[in-house]
Amino acid sequence: MAIPVIMPRQGQSVETCIIVSWKKRVGDPVKTGEVICEVETDKATFEVESPAEGTLLAIFHPEGSDVPVLTPIAAIGAPGENIDALRGPAPVAGAAPAPQTAAATAPAAHAPQAPTVLSAPAGKIMASPRAKALAASKGVSLVGLRGTGPGGRIIERDIAAVAADAVTPSVGLPPTPPGAGALATEEVREVKVIGIRKLISDRMLASLQTTAQLTMHASADARVLLDLRKKFKESPEALGLRGITINDMVLFAVARSLTRHIDLNALYVGDTLRQHASVHLGFAVDTPRGLMVPVIRNAHGLSLREISHEAARLIAGCREGGITPDEMAGGTFTVTNLGSFGVQGFTPVLNAPQVGILGIGAITPGPVIASNGSVSFVPQIGLSLTINHQVVDGAPGARFLQTLAVNIAQCDLLLAR
Repeated sequence: MAIPVIMPRQGQSVETCIIVSWKKRVGDPVKTGEVICEVETDKATFEVESPAEGTLLAIFHPEGSDVPVLTPIAAIGAPGENIDALRGPAPVAGAAPAPQTAAATAPAAHAPQAPTVLSAPAGKIMASPRAKALAASKGVSLVGLRGTGPGGRIIERDIAAVAADAVTPSVGLPPTPPGAGALATEEVREVKVIGIRKLISDRMLASLQTTAQLTMHASADARVLLDLRKKFKESPEALGLRGITINDMVLFAVARSLTRHIDLNALYVGDTLRQHASVHLGFAVDTPRGLMVPVIRNAHGLSLREISHEAARLIAGCREGGITPDEMAGGTFTVTNLGSFGVQGFTPVLNAPQVGILGIGAITPGPVIASNGSVSFVPQIGLSLTINHQVVDGAPGARFLQTLAVNIAQCDLLLAR
């Protein structure tokens, strides 16, 4: 008897997954536990294994499809078996090409296949809690909205798409300037914006369109950071301190500072500001697949060494593909560091619904005025704080920066608390 291959649920916050590539083709034999396709969320990449041994009878969604979790994506069984009952709902009019089956082996177009939109019970609107919260924050009505989630349920991406259409004007291409004909032979590399890059693109745009973002710049005396880093590198290996980085020390200082400024350690969902006593600290990681933001749980209660070890573990998971969706969800504040690239200050984009994100810049010489009026130059680290001005005023943001600057400048004393 043929059985379906189900798109697995990758963490509680994941509603859909994108099929990156099929490792098997229709008609290929497969064994139980053998990888048949690779999928990704906005957080990580995963392999989907065959639930049974047999022949891959059909592929219901081609590469590039954004498929709701718990949806059949393929069928496995004996050649010639009827799989009509496994296909799930038929696609709506105008959807992607028909799924690939053993009877139709022509390659399917690499375009997303829209799920069927089913009718909800009379008077009831089916929408996920995240979609409802996003709709409330953007002023989007759910009435009459067609959902692309399982069973026609309205999900977060449906709200984001409606809001983007409402505010994004159509922009045409300018006419070709005179004498530009020579450019016709120029080689142009086209990169399809799909997968995690497309999801990052959508989230960044939605963040800027739905929040009032204000960025403030400051700096902190970095002499203690540099001295501590030197001592850690030269410390006995048995202490396990050699791997502690400047970024780890900043994360430590941020976590301790946020406990005194919970208005920054908060989420703005719908019309409610949720201020958290515990600091679940997200930090940006540059990977070959794009930007990823894992979360250090309860960072406020961890030692510097524990934060360093946890950050290193999460970074390795992001870059090697072993990170889980749950390790990238639930953050209450985010830190992003571009200092290693020589960037002194920038405007980090909020990781909504978080209300604060801190950008870390390079350590450069900065002027300091002594009590006698003399000026000297000392190493200073750049700090760029973006807040959601809808719910956080400039003064609380500035007070947080003041606390953070003191804690960074006195990081050696902070370690003793």
